[in-house]
Amino acid sequence: MTLTEDLKRGLDAPICITWELTYACNLACRHCLSSSGRRDPRELSTEAAMAVIDELRSMRVFYVNLGGGEPMLRPDFFDLVEYATSSGVGVKFSTNGSRISPHIAARLAALDYLDIQISLDGANRPTNDHVRGVDSYDDAIAAMEHLRAAGFGQFKVSVVVTRHNVPQLDDFQALANNYGAQLRLTRLRPSGRGADSWHELHPTQEQQRRLYRWLLDHPDTLTGDSFFHLNALGAERLPGLNLCGAGRVVCLIDPVGDVYACPFVLHDQFKAGNVGQPGGFEGVWRKSGLFAELREPESAGACSACGQYDACQGGCMAAKFFTGIPLDQPDPECVADHGTTVLGAVAPGSSPAPTSDHSRPGAVMVRLTSKR
Repeated sequence: MTLTEDLKRGLDAPICITWELTYACNLACRHCLSSSGRRDPRELSTEAAMAVIDELRSMRVFYVNLGGGEPMLRPDFFDLVEYATSSGVGVKFSTNGSRISPHIAARLAALDYLDIQISLDGANRPTNDHVRGVDSYDDAIAAMEHLRAAGFGQFKVSVVVTRHNVPQLDDFQALANNYGAQLRLTRLRPSGRGADSWHELHPTQEQQRRLYRWLLDHPDTLTGDSFFHLNALGAERLPGLNLCGAGRVVCLIDPVGDVYACPFVLHDQFKAGNVGQPGGFEGVWRKSGLFAELREPESAGACSACGQYDACQGGCMAAKFFTGIPLDQPDPECVADHGTTVLGAVAPGSSPAPTSDHSRPGAVMVRLTSKR
């Protein structure tokens, strides 16, 4: 049995967990997976969040990826990060950078077992701010400057790949190199507000081929294994596990403690339980009927006719689900273009909508820190 086949059966504990600490956010990114903006009043308390960290430590979870919303908007953000890292649970967190002042950068640099991902979706201001909002490019660059000045070390520049920024891949690499950072590219999913912007933003077929070749030439670029559907383009595989890890090696905890199989499918159909139920998170991970179902051997479905299933694994569950494509059908961005035909058969308005929307109507972008 190969490593991939073994991992598909699930692990005793996830390799990593994405934990959306809050839906509060000062931005309103057009592709936000969780439609963040407004805080949920049922958000886990500090005590409840620390209890989850205790479980993760006892399960020997390798690390937790904190996100949101903007995780640094939680008043107890540093309390939770320091509690996790002092407990031996590594922390990565994704931020738009707007809260990282020189003082905060110095405080972050003093912590161990901490990794930071600064979100940036354009190598220049117009491209980035078209997606993330006015002043967001300046905030991200200022955060990088502050982290470098504080001696933080190697952080990540995290980019969601869109048709507008594919031509900027070399520029992103140069920007990351300039700050001694590592570049991380992730796939755009039609989740949350991304469901409304996906048709405009997702890369073209030609751009996907260009991205595949670029990733092969830059093996040190991190991807979170999110582009495994591109492996159908050639005999050479991209680095990674080449599988959908939902409920097998990864999952998501949302701000109110609900556990979802996939960080990109915040929908009741993929909710496995809540950390507050008897047995806690560990009980959800090991006993959830949904997770057990996802860990069963899967059929190639319609993709068996193509002969590339072993290469692409049928693509991304989230991309299919939120575009209305059955999960046993091709990925909407199938590089053999089979997804285009299937997508064309989806009735308008029939795609599933996110279970909840936390967007702030008429949101105004605000700058939270001084740039001086």
